[in-house]
Amino acid sequence: MTTPPASAGNGAHAAMQTPPVVSAEDWEAARQQLLIKEKAHTRARDALAAERRRMPWTAVDKEYIFDGPSGKVTLRDLFDGRRQLIVYRAFHEPGVFGWPDHACRGCSMVADQVAHLAHLNARDTTLVFVSRAPQADIERLKAHMGWTMPWFTLTDSFDADFGVDEWHGTNVFFRDGDRIYRTYFLNNRGDEQMGGTWNYLDITPLGRQETWEDSPAGYPQTPPYKWWNWHDSYVQDAPPDQKWVEVSDAGEKAFRNHCDPK
Repeated sequence: MTTPPASAGNGAHAAMQTPPVVSAEDWEAARQQLLIKEKAHTRARDALAAERRRMPWTAVDKEYIFDGPSGKVTLRDLFDGRRQLIVYRAFHEPGVFGWPDHACRGCSMVADQVAHLAHLNARDTTLVFVSRAPQADIERLKAHMGWTMPWFTLTDSFDADFGVDEWHGTNVFFRDGDRIYRTYFLNNRGDEQMGGTWNYLDITPLGRQETWEDSPAGYPQTPPYKWWNWHDSYVQDAPPDQKWVEVSDAGEKAFRNHCDPK
């Protein structure tokens, strides 16, 4: 076992106290030890998501209006016909550092992390951003930064009513016909993990909608892997491609056999 030298670089920082350097065999043993904790963390995260799906809902009875690229829209319109809606409040408005050329640096990092929305849409989920900047400024910002998510302008008390008037945050809503319910909210460090498809689905009331999940009775669920698709190939209500079913079945079987030979 040896300890590698750690350079202080340009002298501005003290030498790093790095871990020891070990053989490949000892490295693998250490990885396996840590993997036990990582798997426990994954199971705990799944259990937390299951508990989140059982949180009570609260009805949204107030009518909210937003400005969009095509004019005025309601909160119901933001769902875009889907049952689940995730709304991230981003700060892009007068008074924000970077205005008018940029949005808040933290909010911009969140925007940079957002995965292709086709995968969320395939799970009956819509993601939108909202800010107080006029649409012309939002569209210019999106074009400059290469962002494509729907982004609407706040016009009323939506931000104050849902805890995002003075800081960023993510609200989740569910639509049952014409009724809308607030189902979840996160902010502060909870927002830093957002952007990936799975993290977004895990905060929705329906979850990933896969058969392995612990969800209340009657929740929509399909086999894992089968619904995955290229982002340009999703077709609403289309059955899974049979070739992909065969490929994913074989891959899952090999994975299970590798993880648990019994």
